[in-house]
Amino acid sequence: MARRKRRPLVPESRGALDQLKNQVMKNKGYPIDQDNPDHVKYEVANEVGVPLQKGYNGSLTSKEAGKVGGEIGGNMVKELVRMAQEQMRK
Repeated sequence: MARRKRRPLVPESRGALDQLKNQVMKNKGYPIDQDNPDHVKYEVANEVGVPLQKGYNGSLTSKEAGKVGGEIGGNMVKELVRMAQEQMRK
């Protein structure tokens, strides 16, 4: 099966999404690497006990991958909803 690379619908938004990820995860207390925004996923994986490594991680279960991605993506979605609600109040 071909590997699918996730990418934003609007490619120009990648920088803003990386900034949002850094901001949200920094607020959650994770160390942030401005040059490598994906580094935070290894910090999250370490914290939740998932053996995530750089490179191929085909041995991870869906549950393990979800623990890492859910922590990051879930917090990003919560922040986006909060920002939208704030805009609607204005």
